[in-house]
Amino acid sequence: MSETTATADGPPEAPAGTAALEISGLSITYRTGGVDRPAVQDVSLRITPGEAYGLVGESGSGKSTVALAVVRYLPRNGRVSAGSITVAGQDVLGLSRGRLRELRARSISMVYQEPTRALNPSLRVGAQVAEVFALGGMDARERQDATAQMLGKVRIADPAAVMRRYPHELSGGMAQRVVIAMALAASPELLILDEPTTALDATVEAEVLDLIASLRAEFGTSVLFISHNLAVIAKVCDRVGVLYAGSMIEEGAAGTVFRKPAHPYTVGLLRSVPRRGQRKDHGPLPVIPGFLPRPDEVGAGCVFASRCPLVVEQCRTSAPPPFEVEPGRVSRCYRWAEAENEMEEGTDAADTVSDAAVPDGLLTPSAEPLVNPPGAVSAVPPPVIALRHVSKTFHGGVQALSDVSLEVIAGQTLGIVGESGSGKTTLARVLLGLIPPDPGSEVALDGVALAPSAQRRPLAQLRALQIVFQNADSALNRRHSVRWLLSQPLARLAGLSGAALRARLNELVAEVRLEQRHLPLRPAQLSGGLKQRVAIARAFGGGPEVVVCDEPTSALDVSVQAAILNLLADLQRRERVTYLFISHDLGVVRYLSDRIVVLYLGRVMEDGPAEAVFDGPHHPYTEALLSAVPQLDGVVADRIRLDGEIPSAASPPDGCVFHTRCPRRLASGICETTPPPVLDADDGHSIRCHIPPAELRSLQGGTL
Repeated sequence: MSETTATADGPPEAPAGTAALEISGLSITYRTGGVDRPAVQDVSLRITPGEAYGLVGESGSGKSTVALAVVRYLPRNGRVSAGSITVAGQDVLGLSRGRLRELRARSISMVYQEPTRALNPSLRVGAQVAEVFALGGMDARERQDATAQMLGKVRIADPAAVMRRYPHELSGGMAQRVVIAMALAASPELLILDEPTTALDATVEAEVLDLIASLRAEFGTSVLFISHNLAVIAKVCDRVGVLYAGSMIEEGAAGTVFRKPAHPYTVGLLRSVPRRGQRKDHGPLPVIPGFLPRPDEVGAGCVFASRCPLVVEQCRTSAPPPFEVEPGRVSRCYRWAEAENEMEEGTDAADTVSDAAVPDGLLTPSAEPLVNPPGAVSAVPPPVIALRHVSKTFHGGVQALSDVSLEVIAGQTLGIVGESGSGKTTLARVLLGLIPPDPGSEVALDGVALAPSAQRRPLAQLRALQIVFQNADSALNRRHSVRWLLSQPLARLAGLSGAALRARLNELVAEVRLEQRHLPLRPAQLSGGLKQRVAIARAFGGGPEVVVCDEPTSALDVSVQAAILNLLADLQRRERVTYLFISHDLGVVRYLSDRIVVLYLGRVMEDGPAEAVFDGPHHPYTEALLSAVPQLDGVVADRIRLDGEIPSAASPPDGCVFHTRCPRRLASGICETTPPPVLDADDGHSIRCHIPPAELRSLQGGTL
């Protein structure tokens, strides 16, 4: 490799043509219990200047460990046991502490999954962004100007106002853009993004992805993008590497890998994603059987052999070398040529939407019919949940909910969608009695009015209503083991003890794809996906009637997500469990939901059967949400951009609350002055809009 030359005011400059990041033969171990345990084994990748490289794989596959090694942020018990890492020509592993600080300040920036953890809650946003420029030697006036310019580059409409705010005053999307602004302030050669859009709704995610693409083009920044969202990787990245159990098992152009995978593991990941129009009554999602092994559990053969549908004896005894599928494309699989056929067969099966037999080893729902499947003629049962004229006003006149009325039928799923700040979680908390609604609001369970506060509800109602939160970290007591966390609701709510409790505990563990080895562990010892599975198991332990699922799969990789969705659908068939399912992943919502409610600024803008809402006509807001969803199948809809952020709930706009951002606002001015009526679009499908449904359908060109 060519030598670098030092500059007077910074680290050495890389010679022309040097890779932004080059990892060669990287192996990483963690020392636990006095033993070095491998986490990453012989991983190599190269990112050229200006290139975006995606890294995908299940939780625990080593993605974040590789990223932390690049910036030398491995925990104390972690170390690089073999291999090399160079960034812009510099040997990262050989740098002194001083040179390493310079590299982090000038050449590498990292954006984490949760932006609030990267921001100091006690400092204003402007001071935190300006600090990056201070490291570059700017004076105070220059720092202020540069901060405002950088916040403008990340599409923050009023930088001066945002600079005066504290992190807790920002929405999730705004906070993520601030963190990206901080990361790009030093004009790094390499930007590492570790699940940067996981917690964002569809429209903000689309804005962040567009932002990354435009800033990459402007600054020539190279990107290492880690995500379990394969559609996001397909949209953003030029090339992709697939990690499994710490090993790179496939690599190539992102479009080619996702269209024609050459490894059975990649096939399994892709088939786990709900396809366009796929629903729970079409049959279960395929999942990868078995569990991800620890690298120290892998034998002499292929790391994927224990879970592979194409395994032969050679796979168990001899590790496959990297086979060149085509120039620039490799796969560590002896039977790589047959993997594409597996993908095509799975896609054909999904397209026929039949109840075909599920391959052995997959989590299979019971054969019982769905409750009121589409097309069935039956009397409409009474609602298990009924909300009538529910409003919620917080301190300062912030109206999070305004006159919301809806019903949920027993054994069905109501999907609730909308941007951050639309009132989804507030609605769930009102139902659960975690916060009281405004006077005059009515919330009923099985026809019986619920007390506003959970503390005033009897045990039977508490047992009947459970919730799975988005952030398992905040829902699980870190002091206790998984066994204790799951046993408590079984004992307290279900009244189980002794052998009955142990038997039910084992059932729960199997249902959410945990293992017995996880039971003695504490939450801090689990990955994000494992913690969420514990939270889901705990919610179902007491035999609930209604489960509120608040973004329950957002932290899960696609294979585990598929298993959880299958589990939810199976429990619904067998137990007639009712769900309120809140999610920003509209593909997941469409798969699981029977009805959809679209919220905006605390108002119901659209309500109807899932197929009717997704097939159209759509409320203009729903139309924008659907257009923002990235697709794995290559179908690209013209994205409808919404102007600005969602308005403040303390001072909502007059007329239609969506008119300030609506791309179909009427020229007559009625949208600005008059609240829209609720129009009947079809049987059971209603839209709150001044534009008639037939005209909306014509404007939208049919189904999205």
